[in-house]
Amino acid sequence: MENRDESPADEPAHTPPEQGLLHIWQSAGPSTQLCPERVLLSRPVLQATLGEHHGLLLTQGGQVYSFGELLWRDVSIPVSAPVLEVSLLGKTVVRVAAGGFHCGALSEQGNVYMWGENTAGQCGLTERGTVTNITVPEPCPVTVVDSEVVPPAVVRVVDLALGREHSLALSAQNEVWAWGSGCQLGLVTNTFPVWRPQKVEHLAGRHVIQVACGAYHSLALVRSLPPQNSQNPTETRERGRSPHYSVTEREEPFAVDAGHYCPLGVELNEVMTGETSPRRRCPRRKFQSRGRSAGSSPGSAAGSCPFSENGKSNTKQTNLSVGHTHPLTDTDGSPKSHPLSGWEANKNSAFPDETELQNLLQKLSSHSFEMRHTTGPGDTDSLSSYTSDDSCVSSTPSTDLLTSSYKEDSPNKSQNNNGVAVAYSSSPVCLEEVRLCLEAEKQTLQGQKSSSLTNINQKGRAATNRRRSLPGIPTRGSPRQLRSCAYRPSSACWSQVVAAAEEAGDGLPSLETEVWSWGRGSEGQLGHGDQLARLQPLCIKSLTGEEVIKVATGSHHSLALTAHCQVYSWGSNMCGQLGHVNSPVTVPQQAKLSDGLRVWDVSAGQSHSLLLADGDCVQPVLLYCGQQQEPTSAPSPKSHQSQSSRQRSPNSVESYTVRPTLLPFCMEMGYISTVCSGGQSCAVLADQNVMGFISAIHELASRERQFYCWSSTVMERLLTPLRNRESVCPSLGEPCTHLFFSLCESFVRLSVLIGRHSTSLSYFLHDVQGCDVTSLPLLTHAEHFLDIYKEYCSSVGDFHVMGGFRSLHKLSLECLGSKQAMLAQLCVSDQSVSGDVDLVSLLYWPLQQLHQYSRVLLKLAACYDVITTEYQSLHQGCGQYDSLSLSLLRKKKEAETTFLFWKTHSGKTTEVLRLPQRRVLCESSNRSLTLQNAGRFSNHWFILFNDTLVHTQFSTHHVYPLTCLWAKPLTEDSSGLYAITITCPEESFTLVASTPQEKNKWLRSINQAVDQVLGGASQGSSPGMTAMSRTASYTFTGEGRFKDAQYTGSWLAGRVHGRGTMKWPDGRTYSGNFKKGQEDGYGECIIPNKVLKKPDSYQGHWRDGKIHGFGKYKYASGEVYEGCFCDGHRHGYGMLSSGRLTKNSSSVFIGQWVHDRKTGYGVYDDITRGEKYMGLWLEEQRHGSAVVVTQCGVYFEGTFRDNKMCGPGLLMSDDDTVLHGEFSDDWTVNGKGVLSQANGDCLQGLFSGEWTTGLKVVGTYTKPAADEPENKERNSLLRLGQYMVPAGQRWLCVFDECWSRLGCDAPGRGERTVAWDNIAVTITTARRQSPDLSRSQRKVLECLEIIPQHGEPVTTANYDNIRKYLIKACETPHHPLGWLVETLVTAYRMTYVGVGSNRRLLSQAVQEVLAYLTHFYSIVRFLFSGLPDDGGIIPDPPASPSQSRHNSNIAEQYSVVVVSSSSLLLPQLLPRLYPPLFTLYCLQEEQKETQYWERVLRLNKQPDQSLLSFLGVQEKFWPVWMSILGEKKQIVSSSKDACFVSAVETLQQISTTFTPSDKLLVIQKTFEELTQEVKPMLNTNFLWCMDDLLPLFLYVVLRARIRNLGAEVSLIEDLMDPNVQHGEMGLMFTTLKACYIQIQHESAM
Repeated sequence: MENRDESPADEPAHTPPEQGLLHIWQSAGPSTQLCPERVLLSRPVLQATLGEHHGLLLTQGGQVYSFGELLWRDVSIPVSAPVLEVSLLGKTVVRVAAGGFHCGALSEQGNVYMWGENTAGQCGLTERGTVTNITVPEPCPVTVVDSEVVPPAVVRVVDLALGREHSLALSAQNEVWAWGSGCQLGLVTNTFPVWRPQKVEHLAGRHVIQVACGAYHSLALVRSLPPQNSQNPTETRERGRSPHYSVTEREEPFAVDAGHYCPLGVELNEVMTGETSPRRRCPRRKFQSRGRSAGSSPGSAAGSCPFSENGKSNTKQTNLSVGHTHPLTDTDGSPKSHPLSGWEANKNSAFPDETELQNLLQKLSSHSFEMRHTTGPGDTDSLSSYTSDDSCVSSTPSTDLLTSSYKEDSPNKSQNNNGVAVAYSSSPVCLEEVRLCLEAEKQTLQGQKSSSLTNINQKGRAATNRRRSLPGIPTRGSPRQLRSCAYRPSSACWSQVVAAAEEAGDGLPSLETEVWSWGRGSEGQLGHGDQLARLQPLCIKSLTGEEVIKVATGSHHSLALTAHCQVYSWGSNMCGQLGHVNSPVTVPQQAKLSDGLRVWDVSAGQSHSLLLADGDCVQPVLLYCGQQQEPTSAPSPKSHQSQSSRQRSPNSVESYTVRPTLLPFCMEMGYISTVCSGGQSCAVLADQNVMGFISAIHELASRERQFYCWSSTVMERLLTPLRNRESVCPSLGEPCTHLFFSLCESFVRLSVLIGRHSTSLSYFLHDVQGCDVTSLPLLTHAEHFLDIYKEYCSSVGDFHVMGGFRSLHKLSLECLGSKQAMLAQLCVSDQSVSGDVDLVSLLYWPLQQLHQYSRVLLKLAACYDVITTEYQSLHQGCGQYDSLSLSLLRKKKEAETTFLFWKTHSGKTTEVLRLPQRRVLCESSNRSLTLQNAGRFSNHWFILFNDTLVHTQFSTHHVYPLTCLWAKPLTEDSSGLYAITITCPEESFTLVASTPQEKNKWLRSINQAVDQVLGGASQGSSPGMTAMSRTASYTFTGEGRFKDAQYTGSWLAGRVHGRGTMKWPDGRTYSGNFKKGQEDGYGECIIPNKVLKKPDSYQGHWRDGKIHGFGKYKYASGEVYEGCFCDGHRHGYGMLSSGRLTKNSSSVFIGQWVHDRKTGYGVYDDITRGEKYMGLWLEEQRHGSAVVVTQCGVYFEGTFRDNKMCGPGLLMSDDDTVLHGEFSDDWTVNGKGVLSQANGDCLQGLFSGEWTTGLKVVGTYTKPAADEPENKERNSLLRLGQYMVPAGQRWLCVFDECWSRLGCDAPGRGERTVAWDNIAVTITTARRQSPDLSRSQRKVLECLEIIPQHGEPVTTANYDNIRKYLIKACETPHHPLGWLVETLVTAYRMTYVGVGSNRRLLSQAVQEVLAYLTHFYSIVRFLFSGLPDDGGIIPDPPASPSQSRHNSNIAEQYSVVVVSSSSLLLPQLLPRLYPPLFTLYCLQEEQKETQYWERVLRLNKQPDQSLLSFLGVQEKFWPVWMSILGEKKQIVSSSKDACFVSAVETLQQISTTFTPSDKLLVIQKTFEELTQEVKPMLNTNFLWCMDDLLPLFLYVVLRARIRNLGAEVSLIEDLMDPNVQHGEMGLMFTTLKACYIQIQHESAM
């Protein structure tokens, strides 16, 4: 079965394929002798297409065969032996098309090939031919090029359609391209023929689905645009859902706008009317004799048959006019006294055996043929459309309908038509016809004649819609007209429901379609209600919303097939090819089909139509309507009349039936998949049923089409009338009305899905050989199908549970009345009782379709081997639909049980519990379950619903939602109770069952219900094991912190546990982690502040329901605290920014807190006053040693008590005036003191007063003598730093927080393994729960998840790993060490930036950095216990004796690794602290730097040799050559900046480094560069002596021009690793320092 599509090319002809079987026959042959001819080919036929006298076949493998009258080659090929088109071999053709007398083929790549007649340019300007060629004998490529794009691009074509003199192509972009001649092209042009394909601009931007070509007209099936308003789409949709809607239904006539009467699309100018065709200049040779008469429709004006048996015309072509006609059509458009056909009468019969079916069909078909009636002047079919198609003669002027439309109240009766026939030119351009039409229109308007051509009511109804599609015509109308368009607002949502349903099922065919037509309209084949031509596409508004899925065109008539399996037809009906006798034929009318027939494919020939339909069995049947011939017999009087008007064919009598009739031989052909018509021929493609595969596909499609027709009828007859009824709300009640509307919407969604699916299956059947079975929508869109069915079942069940069907039944009796019997037919026979309509069964019936899906998919799977992907896919789909079918049947049963439960227990008390989605699962009215320790006379009733457990006691209800309910069995003890413990968030209780079986039943039911409500499978849950941990919502009602709060999140055994959100009614919100019923972990909280009308917010850690840990609290007042908390209080390190705006805070405090108060060391920056306090605090007050600096440069250090300066203190102003004394208040001195000025003058005595306003002094003024010895006592009093807090005691709170994060109670007290575990948990949590991490941050965290070796002794080998780990750890604040570094940097900058940039704070700042290193190193040593003390040596790993012998010499050369806090940690800290620290150094060295820089600038004005000479550099060190871009140049006396350039550039890098070790490396490299440059001059090994080195290095320092060199030197000196002070680097640094001092004091320079 896997290879069913394969048929080898060399397969012998006597073993025909099982698929793609072709049958062909002549439509006009005698009905009793119809015998389809079977065409035997070695390959399956994929597509057949028929022209006027020829046809094309496309077989598997892309081969094309031709047969029939191939006039372009002067040959006639019998259909039994079609000839292969050799020139198309290798092109892989995928589509073929046959026009009147030309052919087209389409390759897999989208290339077009054309051949045949080319007189009108219908084959295009082929690459091999020229314009003058009237025939193209072989297939030639025709390129479709889009010249609007730049550069021009070749368009890929996906479909072709050909007429007599024009060709249409559909592109992959769903646009239409046309070439050939005539108005049927739809192009805006006045030049014909059109040789090159041009885009039909009028359809540009629209999504064209299909194109079809008649002889001289064109149709396009177009996807509708989204609805722009709420009226018209609703109207069309309502009509579209009614498969039996007749376009001839009577409506009140209304005035029609004059704009309706200019429907031609483009203006005609004089150039166009004078255009001639190449056909006139080059008359056909052989086409005149054979093919010309092919242009005449059978039954042209004289009623002749244009073809005899040999296919040649025996009459001359003449133009005739027809006189009066008398249509005798009844008001409903159907003939009177016409009996039903046998097929209709037997529509419900069953066919147990195929032979019985064949016999019955034979009888039915012969009976229906006997019912035919002969055409005559008095027949029911209106003769107004009898026209000679080829000559474009119209029997009635096309403007007759205008006459009656201008007279609004004209009687709509049968009237005589006195129109004058006008002979038109046979030009294919059709412009002459248009011009004469317009002239005739004017004449008719003057004469005020009325016509029976069309029904004015029908025309008027569609006028408004039709006008909207015309360019440039405004929409106007009378109030009556506008009223007729108004619809109930409630129905406006239908189109939105449908549009949403279509969007949801992407990939399925759209049912929202329109039909557009253009070309000649002399027979009404355009469907616009007139006989005018259209030069551009125009929408047939009456078909909009009818869900057309396919269009087909005969020579002069058109067919449209809808998704409801109805056929609309319009145009020429001379031979009954429209399948009805309704008038008018100029608008689409439904073909008269017998009940039970569902058409799913259509085709049209010259004067017939062939339909493919579903009957009462799976195998499709053929229906035919149109021209037929009977053998000559004794003429009746009526036939004499007929023959008098058929002078050309005296030997035959033409007749036709009034409705499509069954062709009995169709059952012998197998399973027909496609029908095809053309000229006077019919063809079908059929498949044999191998292994039941084909029948299974047909069965699926047939059932789905039947289902869609059923659902549309239910919608039309039941749901829509009920929904639109005014009394629906009072009758059903408020809740049931909403449920009914919801039911209707879900029914519409299901119906749309079924309609699109059935259409998709019809398309699948047309190409069943080329389609993969895994592409069935049931498999590709399985999720969408399942969702729609679930939604529908739920909506029906909800309506059922609320008792809506009882009220709906009463409403339907009132609303439908006499139509009840019609509605009863829709019910399945075994469910309909006594003819009454069972609405419950009716609306539950669609669920049975799921079982059919499952059954058909199982049949299809049986055709494949188990190991194939097709089998796997089909089997999986079968399981899905079967499982859903069983599940929905269970839901149906639950709904029925629940409805009976409410019916039994009706009352006000229980009505409160009645909800649409609620279902009863279990109840204890038989006292099978009671509460433990219940009273003897107490009454306990337990009801288990699918969402709650209800405990009813007398009239009170306790409702326990299942989402937050845990059931657990109690182990049976000696008491013998069969108990179940129920745990809820706020209470727990025990239920006691009467028997063990009852206990197990309740436990299983509860756990399954809980599992179901939590999204589980509801099957096979173990008792007591259902979801201890879950996610659910709950509102607390009991007293406590959570009273009235609503919680959504995770639970564990009845308590909130995990992530969740708690919302209180007063606006409080907590979102974060919970543990054992309380907030615990990271969380975010919002607390409203009613006074300030702004909320407080907190983000951080919690413990046991309180804020605990590190977090950020934003107060409503504008203050922001970021730091540590303990039990809801600020405790530990923290930073508080105060002020109205946090960005411009009036003050910032950073330091230690104890129980919500500032206590310990802290820095307070009072931005408003411009002061910064750095010292100790106690209970929110400044208390203890401290330093204060102001923005004026005043420096104070001393003691504070009670928030003010109190006690001894030292005050120093910006000009170096120093005061040491007793302070009593801020900046107020009161007591003994010493005042020293910058020049050494001293004032000693009693001071009183405020520093800023003036001091009173009683004391002694001393001016020191030049030789006076230094006063050590006074200097010690005025020494800085005696009152400040020692550096080691600052920021202890920060280090304590870091220790606590490592799990230590105090510094160094804790388990190392616990510390590493805490680090691992912190890193992993940060990585998982921080969504805003950058890619680099994630990489860092990934590296840190690998814990280094920390328990082993540190050696030189793993020391580097520790250093790398610390570098990574300090990069992210998520690591405790990284957080420590970030916090220390914040504290440091808060202290020494801004007002804190005071040069007298330098020593304090340096000491603080060194203290950081000490504390930090103690933490690192705790983590890596193998590290030595600060300044210790790392021991080498012990080597084996053999290794020590071999490596003894190498080991001596290794340097010893000394570990110090500065070498390990300063590279991590100092770069971050560098800006504020270096600024202090620069301020401290400001005076010296000024002297240094002034001398540097002055000395650098000298040339190199002059400067070297001045500095005393020996001439042997003077460079002679310099290299510029690799070229040597001599240094002359005027050269500047040419000597020792590399050494100068190296030394300049000192300003780009941060740490002392890096700066020392720069100095070392400078010496190396200097040595390298001197070596070539001396040519010998030498050692530097300081006398030679210092002047030379002095030159390098001067030329380097380093700003702030003094600050650099001081920083290196203060922070240099003590281990290198006395080594080589120390000596080099001393040389640099000496140069700096030398430059300062070089006064003679």
